[in-house]
Amino acid sequence: MEYQILDDANHRDNKIPSHRAGSLYDLVPAPENKPIRAVGEWNHGKIVAMANVIEHWMNGKKIISVFWGTKEWQDVFGKSKYKDQKGFGSWEGPILLQDHNDPVWFKELHISRL
Repeated sequence: MEYQILDDANHRDNKIPSHRAGSLYDLVPAPENKPIRAVGEWNHGKIVAMANVIEHWMNGKKIISVFWGTKEWQDVFGKSKYKDQKGFGSWEGPILLQDHNDPVWFKELHISRL
């Protein structure tokens, strides 16, 4: 699963709400009133994945809370491009930082087992 990081105002993939910054990519859009900072300023993101809870935080504010495996999750997941991927969201596998040929910077990455 992916915590989306991009420039909402100028990126070519900004037309779909679930593809904007802070979103659970292609599944759950971040709210329009998220506390995002201007391009060129650092944002602080946090992902919590514990038991069946997935949370996305941005600059100290929780912006997404999802309960994996619930009927609501199944409805969202069933409409996504991931619907045929077995084990999707099972918490097994690598942690990836990716880019799509756009500049992106990370600093002070911390990963903790909860």
